[in-house]
Amino acid sequence: MALFGFGRPRPGDAERQAGRERVAAWAREAGGYGEGVVLKVNEIVCADPACPGFETVILVMAPGQRSVALKIVKPLADVTQDDVARAIRADG
Repeated sequence: MALFGFGRPRPGDAERQAGRERVAAWAREAGGYGEGVVLKVNEIVCADPACPGFETVILVMAPGQRSVALKIVKPLADVTQDDVARAIRADG
């Protein structure tokens, strides 16, 4: 549905989607998460003045466990494989 522009692709959508998929694949590998674990990756803008601006959040949803949000204080495009591994290690 493209009413009022909703559902219409925006410039950069393909690159953002590729970035989300890349980060999710890194997280799956670093965390040893099986196919039953759902990983969602999003870039958010923190409204708190103490925040640096953009954050990348990896939401880890494993069946029967509480969901975990892993935060990387960088825009999605700047996240590296080492950043993802570090965030997973920091969560324990």
